[in-house]
Amino acid sequence: MTLAIQTQNLGKKYGNLQAISSLHLEIPEGQFFGLIGPNGSGKTTTIHILSTLIRPTTGTVLVAGHNVVDDPVAVRRKIGLVFQESALDRTLTVEENLQFSGALYGLDHRLIAERSRKLLDLFDLDGKRKAKVATLSGGMRRALDIARGVLHQPRILFLDEPTIGLDIINRRRIWRFMKQLRQELGMTILLTTHYLEEAESCDQVTFLRKGELIGQGRPDVLIRELGAFILEIESDEPEESIRLIQPQLGSPVQEGEKLFFRIPDATFSIGRLQDELQGHIQSFNVRKPDLNDVYIWKNSALEGGNTAC
Repeated sequence: MTLAIQTQNLGKKYGNLQAISSLHLEIPEGQFFGLIGPNGSGKTTTIHILSTLIRPTTGTVLVAGHNVVDDPVAVRRKIGLVFQESALDRTLTVEENLQFSGALYGLDHRLIAERSRKLLDLFDLDGKRKAKVATLSGGMRRALDIARGVLHQPRILFLDEPTIGLDIINRRRIWRFMKQLRQELGMTILLTTHYLEEAESCDQVTFLRKGELIGQGRPDVLIRELGAFILEIESDEPEESIRLIQPQLGSPVQEGEKLFFRIPDATFSIGRLQDELQGHIQSFNVRKPDLNDVYIWKNSALEGGNTAC
């Protein structure tokens, strides 16, 4: 297995703030990999180190076989980077933005034109090639940002919150584009996101909390390990509800008046439990678990209590 990205004991410190602590990553070539966590968890700092924008404080980082500290120029030749904030020139046309980006990478005019044509077709922007970027919708600008980031056909593409600020329709559209990119160009894609329902499309995910890795694996495996169902109840008597449920389902995660319990398998008698809780609860809901539940439980375990953050 050839690794596209490898970090060992990666750490980054800003003064007294430890932004990343002893982070170990091994990402195979061609993988769709997600870094998951809330703001301040270290996602963007990690991408900035991997893309040579900042230097690590400790540890070793290899990207496309090159050390990011010893050989950053070689790393930059093999990566594409799409920031949270658009890097497009809003005064130029769609076509001109791609021409400018291609020239920065030393591509000749014919190659830029050929690749631009293919990418604009892939991203449903062919009819907008002469349009000023300032006239594009948010979803179109984000699509063009990604097209610009892959024009030089990098081996590895870094995407920092690629769908932030977009509505659900455009978020799905961007994910469709990313999957097509991976299929057609075979590149490794590493993205950060806090939309956990989107991250379920990744091959592997890593959960970060305050710069530390708290979980890693295939999304479907992580979800399956959590249990068959999640019981979600709202109670104005949470302590009494916990007393009744805990002997059967273990400790919950609590958010205000809401309690979340893991149901291990489909044989558990949900109807009997609902009868026992009559008069103690305001709402009772049973659903399939998702990645958000995985993160909440892993985070809660580290907090040493039953309160979700």
